[in-house]
Amino acid sequence: MSNTLIKEGKFTYAEAGEGQAIIVLHGLMGTLSNFDEVLNHFSTNGYKVIIPELPIYTLPLLKTNIKNLSKFLKEFMAFKNIDKTILLGNSLGGHIALYFTKLNLKNVAGLVLTGSSGLYEKSMGNTYPKRGDYDYIKEKTEEVFYDPKVASKEMVDEVFASVNNRHKVIRTLAIAKSAIRHNMAKDLLEMNTPSCIIWGKNDTVTPPEVAEEFNKLLPNSNLFWIDKCGHTPMMEHPEEFNKILESWLKERNL
Repeated sequence: MSNTLIKEGKFTYAEAGEGQAIIVLHGLMGTLSNFDEVLNHFSTNGYKVIIPELPIYTLPLLKTNIKNLSKFLKEFMAFKNIDKTILLGNSLGGHIALYFTKLNLKNVAGLVLTGSSGLYEKSMGNTYPKRGDYDYIKEKTEEVFYDPKVASKEMVDEVFASVNNRHKVIRTLAIAKSAIRHNMAKDLLEMNTPSCIIWGKNDTVTPPEVAEEFNKLLPNSNLFWIDKCGHTPMMEHPEEFNKILESWLKERNL
C-alpha cells in the first residue's frame, strides 16, 4: 500500500472509491496494509474508504493518548470535509473510534469494532524486558493470529524493530496507560450509534467475552463471530469479514 499513500500537510492516508465515507483506524502495532482487502472490496462497492496513518509515534509524549488521537481524527475529518462517517477500528483503532463517537455522536453514521480495546486492556509491557530476543517477539506476534503463518517475516521484523526503538517503546507504553485510563464501559450505554461487532472466536488479545460485553453495553449493536480467527479478522478471514460487514451495512441502510 506504500505506493498509493497520499501525503498532504500533516496527514498521510490511503483512499479509494466514492460514496459514503468509511474511515478505517489501525491498531497500535497495525499498519494500513492490514486493511488492503477492506479497501479493495468496499471502494468498488459504493463506499469511499480512507485509512489515515495515526500519529502514534509522532505526537509529543505528553499528548500521546486516546484523547489526542481522537482529536487528530476530528482534524482529519475536517481536512477531508467529511461531516458524517462510518468508523471501522481494530484494536486501538476501535478504542479511538469509541472515544471519538462519545464526543461526536452526530458525526458517526455507524461503528464497526473488531478486536477493539476500550473495555479490556492486555498489557504489552511484559514484552519489553525480552525485546532483544527475536524468537520471543516472533512468538508474541504469532499469538495475535489463530494461524501463526499469517505473521509474515516482514511483520515480525517490523514489530521487532518497534519494540527495540526506545522512542516507540515509550509512546507504546504511554498509549497503553491511556487506554487503561479511558475505559469506555460507562459511556457505551449512551452511544446509540448503529454498531457492528465482528470478532475472532479465538482472539487471545481481546478475548470473546470482551465482544459479548461490548454487545451487551452498546444499545444498538449486532455481534458476529468468525471461527478459527484471532485478533485481526480482516486479515485472517478477509472474505468472510467483508461479507459480514457488507450485509450489515445494507441491512442498516448505511
